[in-house]
Amino acid sequence: MFRILLVLDIFNRTVVHAQGGNRHEYKPIHYSSSICDSSDPIKIVRTIKPQEVYIADLNLLEGIGKREKNFEIIEQVARKSKTMIDPGITSLSETYDILEIAQTVVLGTETASFDTIREVAAAHPGRVVVSIDKKHGKILSKDPDMPSDPFEIVEMLNEFDLQDIIILDLDRVGTSSGVDSQFLSKIVSMSNHSVLLGGGVRNTEDIETLEKIGLKGAIVATALHNGSIPLKLVQ
Repeated sequence: MFRILLVLDIFNRTVVHAQGGNRHEYKPIHYSSSICDSSDPIKIVRTIKPQEVYIADLNLLEGIGKREKNFEIIEQVARKSKTMIDPGITSLSETYDILEIAQTVVLGTETASFDTIREVAAAHPGRVVVSIDKKHGKILSKDPDMPSDPFEIVEMLNEFDLQDIIILDLDRVGTSSGVDSQFLSKIVSMSNHSVLLGGGVRNTEDIETLEKIGLKGAIVATALHNGSIPLKLVQ
């Protein structure tokens, strides 16, 4: 069964519309959505009724405000839908309170070093997703030991007990620009984990393409909010 996860990009307890990875320009989602008249995360989840949710805690990712700013809302979302959250993890110690409010923690290469990924995967086997974050065609990472080749990262991750890996192309987020089938097919062939895609998914045809080349799911926002992907596929 191909998984489609509803994306909630949450900033100051409000869901915003992510476009192209320029976080400071994100606007509340209800301005652009054809399916929601609110940007309140709880109201959106009640309206859409998704089986799975991917949350990006933009306050934590950008280092703005108190650490627990969005925690109460995230916990409420996680009671209604299976939830994975990217809170900008940089160390093992930051994962414990996250896993008290959500089922799965996402470690993005943007913030987590490879050593941190190894440590967290060992501490929380099966509850960790690693997001390989790309922008402008390059791996986003502050870790000098992080490979610049995404295929090398995938091979290194094969030794860890992960739930999934995500290929997150920030340039394609919110752009409905389509998917890179050749690149993704090679990622799938090299990975021991289920592979999810974030960014660029336009419609059900793209979903069919991803399923055909072996991906197990996609994290989607724009194509759901503009009606290109029917809500029944996330429910």
